[in-house]
Amino acid sequence: MVDLTPTVRIEGGTFRMGSAEFYPDETPVHERTVDPFELDLHPVTNEQFAAFVEATGYVTVAERPLDPADFPGYDPAGLVPGALVFTPTPGPVDLRDWRQWWRWGEGASWRHPLGPDGVDALEERPAHPVVQVSFEDASAYAAWAGRRLPTEAEFEYAARGGLDGARFAWGDEEFPDGKLMVNRWQGSFPYRNTGAAGWAGTSPVMTFPANGYGLFDVTGNVWEWTTDYYTTRHEVPGQEPVDAGARENLLAATSAEPGSRIPRRVLKGGSHLCSPEYCLRYRPAARSPQADDTATTHIGFRCARSVA
Repeated sequence: MVDLTPTVRIEGGTFRMGSAEFYPDETPVHERTVDPFELDLHPVTNEQFAAFVEATGYVTVAERPLDPADFPGYDPAGLVPGALVFTPTPGPVDLRDWRQWWRWGEGASWRHPLGPDGVDALEERPAHPVVQVSFEDASAYAAWAGRRLPTEAEFEYAARGGLDGARFAWGDEEFPDGKLMVNRWQGSFPYRNTGAAGWAGTSPVMTFPANGYGLFDVTGNVWEWTTDYYTTRHEVPGQEPVDAGARENLLAATSAEPGSRIPRRVLKGGSHLCSPEYCLRYRPAARSPQADDTATTHIGFRCARSVA
């Protein structure tokens, strides 16, 4: 079995979670306390995920037949295994319509994230973060590894690297001393990407500088799954939920779209597709909703572990 990712011990503490500077769902800024825990040094790689699949025979959600009940209103004949694939547009487009650069890739999976005729992830990108993994897939790997997925608060606390309240994982300046600190979109989104340090897509883990806790890729490269259900604003401990509905209706309140029975979780960290003009989310406070069953070319994960 390939070695699991080394973990970094994060001492517990209280910090200011969220931000009032950028997107409404990052508010309100509030104090949150986390217990000590361990977090993977970097996102799980293709090589590591392959070891899990070989040991268990696990089949990811993207590789399984689709259940028509999960896709109301869609033609069942068109529901074939696959996943969402980012496809650059020929030129400028309306940035309010994400469907212009995302397409359903038949046969796309963690092995071939761009589709059957695209890159072979294990052969060509063994040290890149695994992508095209759903929440279920990430959870299954974590259980096999004797770990778990982090909570949103744990991830943000760790991503800040001890810089409480800072905009980025390394401080308030995006380019300290002119240095690129993160794998994010370079150029005009979604049609021209000049690449970050030579990588116009995912980059090998640990390509960019670590944060104050020695963690790599906690912002940029790939979005990462957490265990928290998504709400449109932070739920502050001790206060009423900010979203309409009682706690027992959380599944409905966090559904991916009207009529869907698939809940959404919080993604953290941003990705290589984040562009300042469209998605300034390569920051510790940033968050994004994603349906549990969704796999894309820019979502990965890392594991956590509770400690005494």
